[in-house]
Amino acid sequence: MNATESAWGAPDGHQIRRIDWPSGAAGENAPPRGSILFVPGRGDAYEKYLETLEQWSRAGWRVTAADWRGQAGSGRLGNDPVTGHIGDFSTWIDDIAAFWTDWKTATPGPHVIAGHSMGGHLVLRALAEHRVDADAVVLSAPMLGYVGTVLPLRVMHGAAKIMARLGDRTRPAWKWSEKPGEVPAGRIDLLTHDKDRYEDELWWRQQRPELVMGPGSWGWVERSYASIRGLDRPGVLEAVTTPVLLIGTTNDRLVEMAAIERAANRLPHGELLRLGKEARHEVLREVDDVRDRVMAAIADFLDRVVPVHDAS
Repeated sequence: MNATESAWGAPDGHQIRRIDWPSGAAGENAPPRGSILFVPGRGDAYEKYLETLEQWSRAGWRVTAADWRGQAGSGRLGNDPVTGHIGDFSTWIDDIAAFWTDWKTATPGPHVIAGHSMGGHLVLRALAEHRVDADAVVLSAPMLGYVGTVLPLRVMHGAAKIMARLGDRTRPAWKWSEKPGEVPAGRIDLLTHDKDRYEDELWWRQQRPELVMGPGSWGWVERSYASIRGLDRPGVLEAVTTPVLLIGTTNDRLVEMAAIERAANRLPHGELLRLGKEARHEVLREVDDVRDRVMAAIADFLDRVVPVHDAS
Protein backbone atom coordinates (compact mmCIF):
# COMPACT_ATOMS: atom_id res chain seq x y z
CA MET A 1 0.00 0.00 0.00
CA ASN A 2 1.61 3.23 -1.17
CA ALA A 3 -0.08 5.60 1.28
CA THR A 4 1.22 8.32 3.59
CA GLU A 5 -0.25 9.31 6.96
CA SER A 6 0.09 12.87 8.23
CA ALA A 7 -1.81 15.56 10.12
CA TRP A 8 -3.79 18.53 8.86
CA GLY A 9 -4.14 21.60 11.03
CA ALA A 10 -7.65 23.05 11.19
CA PRO A 11 -7.94 26.86 11.26
CA ASP A 12 -8.16 26.77 15.07
CA GLY A 13 -5.06 24.56 15.30
CA HIS A 14 -6.77 21.25 16.03
CA GLN A 15 -4.77 18.43 14.46
CA ILE A 16 -6.74 16.04 12.27
CA ARG A 17 -5.27 12.80 11.01
CA ARG A 18 -5.27 12.05 7.28
CA ILE A 19 -3.99 9.46 4.83
CA ASP A 20 -3.15 10.01 1.16
CA TRP A 21 -2.57 7.80 -1.87
CA PRO A 22 -1.05 8.96 -5.13
CA SER A 23 -2.82 7.87 -8.27
CA GLY A 24 -2.17 4.17 -8.82
CA ALA A 25 -3.01 4.15 -12.51
CA ALA A 26 -0.94 1.86 -14.73
CA GLY A 27 2.34 3.52 -15.57
CA GLU A 28 4.07 6.09 -13.40
CA ASN A 29 3.37 8.84 -15.93
CA ALA A 30 -0.31 8.03 -16.44
CA PRO A 31 -2.55 11.03 -15.71
CA PRO A 32 -4.74 10.64 -12.60
CA ARG A 33 -8.43 9.88 -13.04
CA GLY A 34 -9.20 12.67 -10.56
CA SER A 35 -9.35 12.85 -6.77
CA ILE A 36 -11.59 11.29 -4.12
CA LEU A 37 -11.90 12.49 -0.52
CA PHE A 38 -13.47 9.93 1.83
CA VAL A 39 -14.79 10.56 5.35
CA PRO A 40 -15.94 7.75 7.69
CA GLY A 41 -18.86 7.43 10.08
CA ARG A 42 -19.44 8.06 13.78
CA GLY A 43 -16.88 6.23 15.88
CA ASP A 44 -15.17 5.12 12.70
CA ALA A 45 -11.56 5.21 11.54
CA TYR A 46 -10.21 5.30 8.01
CA GLU A 47 -8.29 2.07 8.71
CA LYS A 48 -11.57 0.21 8.19
CA TYR A 49 -11.75 1.42 4.59
CA LEU A 50 -8.16 0.86 3.43
CA GLU A 51 -9.32 -1.86 1.03
CA THR A 52 -11.74 0.52 -0.69
CA LEU A 53 -9.34 3.44 -0.72
CA GLU A 54 -6.56 1.30 -2.20
CA GLN A 55 -8.97 0.02 -4.86
CA TRP A 56 -9.85 3.56 -5.90
CA SER A 57 -6.16 4.42 -6.03
CA ARG A 58 -5.46 1.45 -8.28
CA ALA A 59 -8.27 2.63 -10.55
CA GLY A 60 -6.34 5.85 -11.09
CA TRP A 61 -7.79 8.16 -8.46
CA ARG A 62 -5.77 10.36 -6.14
CA VAL A 63 -7.27 9.34 -2.77
CA THR A 64 -7.44 10.99 0.65
CA ALA A 65 -9.27 10.04 3.84
CA ALA A 66 -9.45 11.92 7.12
CA ASP A 67 -10.77 11.52 10.64
CA TRP A 68 -13.47 13.66 12.13
CA ARG A 69 -12.33 15.90 14.95
CA GLY A 70 -12.86 14.14 18.26
CA GLN A 71 -12.59 10.54 17.15
CA ALA A 72 -10.10 7.93 15.92
CA GLY A 73 -6.61 9.50 15.95
CA SER A 74 -7.85 13.10 16.08
CA GLY A 75 -8.38 13.62 19.78
CA ARG A 76 -11.50 13.60 21.95
CA LEU A 77 -14.04 16.31 22.74
CA GLY A 78 -15.75 14.72 25.73
CA ASN A 79 -14.71 13.83 29.25
CA ASP A 80 -13.51 10.27 28.59
CA PRO A 81 -11.56 8.50 25.85
CA VAL A 82 -14.39 6.40 24.42
CA THR A 83 -17.58 8.50 24.31
CA GLY A 84 -18.10 10.37 21.05
CA HIS A 85 -19.08 13.98 21.72
CA ILE A 86 -19.47 17.18 19.73
CA GLY A 87 -20.72 20.60 20.79
CA ASP A 88 -22.43 21.12 17.47
CA PHE A 89 -22.25 19.47 14.06
CA SER A 90 -21.37 22.88 12.58
CA THR A 91 -17.85 22.34 13.97
CA TRP A 92 -17.47 19.35 11.67
CA ILE A 93 -18.93 21.30 8.74
CA ASP A 94 -16.34 24.03 9.31
CA ASP A 95 -13.59 21.39 9.40
CA ILE A 96 -14.64 19.66 6.19
CA ALA A 97 -15.08 23.00 4.41
CA ALA A 98 -11.57 24.13 5.35
CA PHE A 99 -10.06 20.73 4.57
CA TRP A 100 -11.86 20.67 1.21
CA THR A 101 -10.46 24.06 0.23
CA ASP A 102 -6.87 23.01 0.99
CA TRP A 103 -7.28 19.54 -0.52
CA LYS A 104 -8.93 20.70 -3.73
CA THR A 105 -6.15 23.21 -4.36
CA ALA A 106 -3.52 20.47 -4.02
CA THR A 107 -5.18 17.71 -6.05
CA PRO A 108 -6.25 17.15 -9.67
CA GLY A 109 -9.89 17.23 -10.72
CA PRO A 110 -12.55 16.14 -11.10
CA HIS A 111 -13.07 16.22 -7.34
CA VAL A 112 -15.31 13.65 -5.65
CA ILE A 113 -16.31 13.44 -2.00
CA ALA A 114 -17.60 10.23 -0.42
CA GLY A 115 -18.86 9.58 3.09
CA HIS A 116 -20.19 6.69 5.16
CA SER A 117 -23.05 6.93 7.67
CA MET A 118 -22.52 10.09 9.78
CA GLY A 119 -19.84 11.05 7.30
CA GLY A 120 -22.43 10.77 4.53
CA HIS A 121 -24.80 13.02 6.48
CA LEU A 122 -22.10 15.63 7.01
CA VAL A 123 -21.03 15.52 3.35
CA LEU A 124 -24.62 16.09 2.22
CA ARG A 125 -25.06 18.93 4.70
CA ALA A 126 -21.80 20.58 3.61
CA LEU A 127 -22.97 20.27 0.01
CA ALA A 128 -26.39 21.75 0.79
CA GLU A 129 -24.77 24.64 2.66
CA HIS A 130 -22.42 25.31 -0.28
CA ARG A 131 -19.37 24.63 1.88
CA VAL A 132 -17.96 22.09 -0.60
CA ASP A 133 -18.25 22.24 -4.38
CA ALA A 134 -17.74 18.64 -5.42
CA ASP A 135 -18.16 17.42 -8.98
CA ALA A 136 -19.80 14.21 -7.70
CA VAL A 137 -20.80 12.72 -4.36
CA VAL A 138 -21.07 9.14 -3.08
CA LEU A 139 -22.96 8.43 0.15
CA SER A 140 -22.68 5.01 1.80
CA ALA A 141 -25.59 4.29 4.18
CA PRO A 142 -25.90 8.01 5.01
CA MET A 143 -27.28 8.90 8.44
CA LEU A 144 -30.43 10.74 7.37
CA GLY A 145 -32.75 9.09 9.88
CA TYR A 146 -32.63 6.38 12.53
CA VAL A 147 -34.12 2.90 12.49
CA GLY A 148 -36.99 2.54 14.94
CA THR A 149 -38.02 6.20 14.89
CA VAL A 150 -41.82 6.06 14.93
CA LEU A 151 -42.50 9.58 16.19
CA PRO A 152 -41.94 12.79 14.18
CA LEU A 153 -38.38 14.12 14.14
CA ARG A 154 -39.36 17.21 16.13
CA VAL A 155 -40.74 15.01 18.93
CA MET A 156 -37.62 12.83 19.01
CA HIS A 157 -35.45 15.94 18.97
CA GLY A 158 -37.45 17.38 21.87
CA ALA A 159 -36.95 14.20 23.89
CA ALA A 160 -33.20 14.29 23.17
CA LYS A 161 -33.06 17.92 24.33
CA ILE A 162 -34.63 16.92 27.65
CA MET A 163 -32.18 14.06 28.14
CA ALA A 164 -29.23 16.30 27.31
CA ARG A 165 -30.39 18.84 29.89
CA LEU A 166 -30.91 16.28 32.65
CA GLY A 167 -27.17 15.84 33.19
CA ASP A 168 -23.76 16.22 31.62
CA ARG A 169 -24.19 16.50 27.85
CA THR A 170 -20.94 14.57 27.40
CA ARG A 171 -22.24 11.45 29.19
CA PRO A 172 -22.84 8.35 27.04
CA ALA A 173 -26.36 8.06 25.62
CA TRP A 174 -26.42 4.27 25.55
CA LYS A 175 -24.67 1.34 27.16
CA TRP A 176 -21.63 -0.01 25.37
CA SER A 177 -20.96 -3.46 26.84
CA GLU A 178 -20.86 -5.27 30.15
CA LYS A 179 -17.06 -5.09 30.17
CA PRO A 180 -15.57 -1.60 29.60
CA GLY A 181 -13.44 -1.44 26.48
CA GLU A 182 -14.84 -4.63 24.97
CA VAL A 183 -17.05 -4.39 21.89
CA PRO A 184 -20.63 -5.54 22.54
CA ALA A 185 -21.60 -9.10 21.69
CA GLY A 186 -23.53 -9.19 18.44
CA ARG A 187 -22.09 -5.93 17.14
CA ILE A 188 -21.09 -7.65 13.89
CA ASP A 189 -24.79 -8.31 13.22
CA LEU A 190 -25.35 -4.56 12.91
CA LEU A 191 -22.45 -3.95 10.55
CA THR A 192 -21.56 -6.72 8.08
CA HIS A 193 -21.96 -10.37 7.11
CA ASP A 194 -18.20 -10.61 6.52
CA LYS A 195 -16.41 -12.02 9.57
CA ASP A 196 -12.90 -11.41 8.21
CA ARG A 197 -13.54 -7.75 7.46
CA TYR A 198 -15.13 -7.29 10.88
CA GLU A 199 -12.14 -8.89 12.59
CA ASP A 200 -9.86 -6.61 10.59
CA GLU A 201 -11.43 -3.67 12.43
CA LEU A 202 -10.82 -5.36 15.78
CA TRP A 203 -7.19 -5.99 14.80
CA TRP A 204 -6.71 -2.30 14.07
CA ARG A 205 -8.24 -1.40 17.42
CA GLN A 206 -5.69 -3.63 19.13
CA GLN A 207 -2.80 -2.20 17.16
CA ARG A 208 -3.97 1.41 17.60
CA PRO A 209 -5.94 1.76 20.85
CA GLU A 210 -6.65 5.42 20.07
CA LEU A 211 -9.14 4.23 17.45
CA VAL A 212 -11.46 2.69 20.06
CA MET A 213 -14.73 4.56 20.50
CA GLY A 214 -18.01 3.47 22.03
CA PRO A 215 -21.36 5.25 22.33
CA GLY A 216 -22.19 8.80 21.41
CA SER A 217 -22.96 11.39 24.05
CA TRP A 218 -26.39 12.85 24.74
CA GLY A 219 -25.03 16.07 23.29
CA TRP A 220 -24.16 14.21 20.09
CA VAL A 221 -27.63 12.63 19.94
CA GLU A 222 -29.40 15.96 20.40
CA ARG A 223 -27.24 17.73 17.85
CA SER A 224 -27.66 14.86 15.39
CA TYR A 225 -31.43 15.28 15.45
CA ALA A 226 -31.01 19.03 14.95
CA SER A 227 -28.75 18.44 11.94
CA ILE A 228 -31.04 15.79 10.41
CA ARG A 229 -34.01 18.13 10.80
CA GLY A 230 -32.06 20.86 9.04
CA LEU A 231 -31.53 18.67 5.98
CA ASP A 232 -35.16 17.59 6.12
CA ARG A 233 -36.49 21.13 5.66
CA PRO A 234 -38.37 21.71 2.40
CA GLY A 235 -36.20 23.09 -0.39
CA VAL A 236 -32.83 22.17 1.15
CA LEU A 237 -32.04 19.02 -0.81
CA GLU A 238 -34.05 20.23 -3.81
CA ALA A 239 -31.48 23.02 -4.29
CA VAL A 240 -28.50 20.62 -4.55
CA THR A 241 -27.45 20.37 -8.21
CA THR A 242 -24.47 18.02 -7.78
CA PRO A 243 -24.85 14.40 -8.92
CA VAL A 244 -25.23 12.24 -5.78
CA LEU A 245 -25.21 8.44 -5.52
CA LEU A 246 -26.86 7.15 -2.34
CA ILE A 247 -26.36 3.52 -1.29
CA GLY A 248 -28.56 1.95 1.34
CA THR A 249 -30.00 -1.34 2.49
CA THR A 250 -33.43 -2.28 3.80
CA ASN A 251 -31.57 -4.58 6.21
CA ASP A 252 -29.88 -1.65 7.97
CA ARG A 253 -30.57 -1.66 11.71
CA LEU A 254 -28.87 1.68 12.37
CA VAL A 255 -29.91 4.22 9.74
CA GLU A 256 -33.31 4.44 8.11
CA MET A 257 -33.57 3.28 4.50
CA ALA A 258 -36.81 5.21 3.97
CA ALA A 259 -34.99 8.46 4.78
CA ILE A 260 -32.27 7.59 2.25
CA GLU A 261 -34.93 6.88 -0.39
CA ARG A 262 -36.67 10.19 0.33
CA ALA A 263 -33.39 12.05 -0.06
CA ALA A 264 -32.65 10.32 -3.36
CA ASN A 265 -36.06 11.39 -4.65
CA ARG A 266 -35.64 14.98 -3.47
CA LEU A 267 -32.16 15.51 -4.92
CA PRO A 268 -32.46 16.77 -8.53
CA HIS A 269 -29.58 14.53 -9.62
CA GLY A 270 -29.87 11.85 -6.97
CA GLU A 271 -29.42 8.15 -7.76
CA LEU A 272 -30.11 5.22 -5.45
CA LEU A 273 -28.54 1.78 -5.14
CA ARG A 274 -31.03 -0.17 -3.02
CA LEU A 275 -29.73 -3.29 -1.32
CA GLY A 276 -31.71 -5.82 0.72
CA LYS A 277 -31.15 -8.63 3.17
CA GLU A 278 -27.76 -9.40 1.61
CA ALA A 279 -26.25 -6.25 3.14
CA ARG A 280 -25.91 -4.69 6.57
CA HIS A 281 -24.90 -1.15 7.48
CA GLU A 282 -21.28 -1.22 6.31
CA VAL A 283 -21.96 -1.79 2.61
CA LEU A 284 -18.31 -1.09 1.71
CA ARG A 285 -17.20 -3.86 4.08
CA GLU A 286 -19.67 -6.57 3.10
CA VAL A 287 -19.00 -10.02 1.66
CA ASP A 288 -17.34 -9.99 -1.73
CA ASP A 289 -20.45 -10.47 -3.87
CA VAL A 290 -22.19 -7.51 -2.26
CA ARG A 291 -19.15 -5.29 -2.01
CA ASP A 292 -18.23 -5.96 -5.64
CA ARG A 293 -21.71 -4.85 -6.67
CA VAL A 294 -21.39 -1.66 -4.61
CA MET A 295 -17.93 -0.81 -5.95
CA ALA A 296 -19.07 -1.48 -9.53
CA ALA A 297 -22.05 0.83 -9.04
CA ILE A 298 -19.79 3.59 -7.72
CA ALA A 299 -17.39 3.16 -10.66
CA ASP A 300 -20.27 3.25 -13.15
CA PHE A 301 -21.74 6.37 -11.50
CA LEU A 302 -18.41 8.21 -11.61
CA ASP A 303 -17.73 7.14 -15.21
CA ARG A 304 -21.07 8.68 -16.20
CA VAL A 305 -21.08 11.91 -14.20
CA VAL A 306 -17.34 12.71 -14.27
CA PRO A 307 -16.12 10.83 -17.35
CA VAL A 308 -12.44 10.26 -17.93
CA HIS A 309 -12.10 12.89 -20.62
CA ASP A 310 -13.23 15.54 -18.09
CA ALA A 311 -10.24 14.83 -15.83
CA SER A 312 -7.67 17.61 -15.60
